[in-house]
Amino acid sequence: MELIEILPRLHLLRFRIGQAYLWRDGSELTLIDAGDAESGPAIEEAVRGLGHDPARIARIVITHGHRDHYGAAQELADRYDCEILAHRLDAPYIRGEAEVPAPDLLDWEIPIHAHGLTVPVAPPTRVDTELSDGSALPFGDGAVVVHSPGHTPGSVGIHLPRHKVLFTGDCVAEAQGQVLLGVMNIDRERAAASFGRLADLEAATVCFGHGEPLTEDAVAVMRASAHGDAGLQVEHG
Repeated sequence: MELIEILPRLHLLRFRIGQAYLWRDGSELTLIDAGDAESGPAIEEAVRGLGHDPARIARIVITHGHRDHYGAAQELADRYDCEILAHRLDAPYIRGEAEVPAPDLLDWEIPIHAHGLTVPVAPPTRVDTELSDGSALPFGDGAVVVHSPGHTPGSVGIHLPRHKVLFTGDCVAEAQGQVLLGVMNIDRERAAASFGRLADLEAATVCFGHGEPLTEDAVAVMRASAHGDAGLQVEHG
């Protein structure tokens, strides 16, 4: 696992497939996503490596109901009594009450999907708080949930307006220096519309479910990528 500082209060935790983010408010910690089912020990090690106690993880916010994003949440919540939050439409998938809809794959996405199936199966995971569009969350000086359907029905972005930070989940991705619509969507048209809505938030730091965070010219790059110029190259600061 890689541990990368993005901002003094924000770190990226990169796993074999996918990634999570750690936000700090004083001594209180918030995880955005939780990796796959085998990521728990690596998350704990990363938190301790930063000089924090994993028992200070107050909440785990799940961006959507795919197993590479909520896999270790139940283990961590059981150990540290932290809250798990997810959008109400994806909560049944995370709890194991329903199967997440299959993506509408383009031909080039088929091998990516096959690789994703190698992620360890996640255990049924409780969702303590079901989120909706506009839900306010008590971290980051006022985080706001942005419903971003298309990748899954209950995909969300998490926006920290006062810090101009945005977590996109898998609605948006970065690959080989390009910011683009995320792959393996159940509804590509809705996902594209969600991408546009996220871009219009004008975040200065954008954190994706897959790929390098965007920290330079983020407003321009997101808008260009969402609204037509998907080939715009980005530089990472």
